[in-house]
Amino acid sequence: MLVLVAPGQGAQTPGFLTPWLDLPGAADRVAAWSDAIGLDLAHYGTTADADEIRDTAVAQPLLVAAGLLSAAALGSRTAFGAVAGHSVGEITAAAYAGVLSETDALQLVRTRGLAMAEASAVTETGMAAVLGGDQDVVLAHLEKLGLTPANINGAGQIVAAGTTEQIAALVAEKPEGSMKVVALKVAGAFHTHHMAPAVATLAKASEALSPADPELTYVSNKDGLVVTKGADVVARLVGQVANPVRWDLCMETFAELGVTGIVELCPGGTLTGLAKRALKGVPSVALKTPDDLDKAAALVAEQSV
Repeated sequence: MLVLVAPGQGAQTPGFLTPWLDLPGAADRVAAWSDAIGLDLAHYGTTADADEIRDTAVAQPLLVAAGLLSAAALGSRTAFGAVAGHSVGEITAAAYAGVLSETDALQLVRTRGLAMAEASAVTETGMAAVLGGDQDVVLAHLEKLGLTPANINGAGQIVAAGTTEQIAALVAEKPEGSMKVVALKVAGAFHTHHMAPAVATLAKASEALSPADPELTYVSNKDGLVVTKGADVVARLVGQVANPVRWDLCMETFAELGVTGIVELCPGGTLTGLAKRALKGVPSVALKTPDDLDKAAALVAEQSV
């Protein structure tokens, strides 16, 4: 069973969308999305610098647009048995599963990005990845520093979130047994109580949606459970803004479902990296550029034999 996964914020790099816009119809598609949400996605995905695309209000719709563009380039959905997304990637996953239309997904993520950027401006906050170490030891250390384990990613990676002072304290005093602490290129303490104002905004925006039930097995990053109702998917999309991401539980569910291959949408690399360590022996392809589409097609063909 093939699983399609969509990465979250922090995966973007300057110019990463450039080669994808050369695909037939891609530029027109991105232009239409840009008009729908009032944001020049082509500019931010091609010529904007790292600081510009670090802006939460820009990064989130850009990532969903890139994910949807690369998903369309993959072709038929019938090859995939399940879908999941990390953080904002869940909106990409919801669109791919047929819960939301592409336009609704981009309008929702535009609202999400703006609301989270506004919430981030209240207090100086950030996030940092703790690599290695015993999970219980790491979690106890974060609690001691007043930090939230915003992403429990499995494969020896936990992302902490909190104020800049708390993050600085973590960098200065890493948990016993961990290899290192890496500050992330995000502008806020996402998936924590600092994002509570954004939840209210997103809840209001979601009232205008008419979600359909997922057409694929949809694995939620809240708890790794399979969600079968579209309304429940949307409710989880709203709540996860201030709740931790449990990607470790998603990968456990992939294993229980019998995963035999993983394809990560653009800008791929982060989630396939985690899978290589947590789901040893499961082949994976990360879509970084259109050149990787042939590798994905080959994996699909292998699984179809």
